[in-house]
Amino acid sequence: MSGLEQLDSRSCVLLRLGDRRFALTADQVVELVAPSRVFRFPNRTKELDGVILRRGRVVPVCDISEPLTGKRMGARRFYLISSRATGLPGDSVAVPVSGDCELIHADLTPAGSDDSPHVAAWLSHNGEVIEVLNLTALTPAGPHTVLSEAETAMPEARA
Repeated sequence: MSGLEQLDSRSCVLLRLGDRRFALTADQVVELVAPSRVFRFPNRTKELDGVILRRGRVVPVCDISEPLTGKRMGARRFYLISSRATGLPGDSVAVPVSGDCELIHADLTPAGSDDSPHVAAWLSHNGEVIEVLNLTALTPAGPHTVLSEAETAMPEARA
């Protein structure tokens, strides 16, 4: 490592997608929830599995396993609900994970110019080099126009 690269010590959540582990910075993680009913709609994109209802909010479910591991996830153990760095309030996404999640503290190495857009950084844990994910690059884009906070607030779902 050159003297120009600086390590950023952060809390991260390790997640399992199939046989591989990935990480998200802990400040992105909203909650980890048991699988619930996914509401699917016709004419959705392949990146969007559907939506779940959580705490009165509609949260899109995006299975990011195929672009990361080469295959779609079968069994889902949890949904990791995470905020995306879009600047829009309430912009969350539910990511299905296939194994346990773990909270760790690690030194992050910034992603290089040759890394894929989905890599925000790298960390080393128990001898394994793990990609810290950029969810905004892996999940469908939100609105392209800048809206006021009142316009972007998600309406509550009522049963």
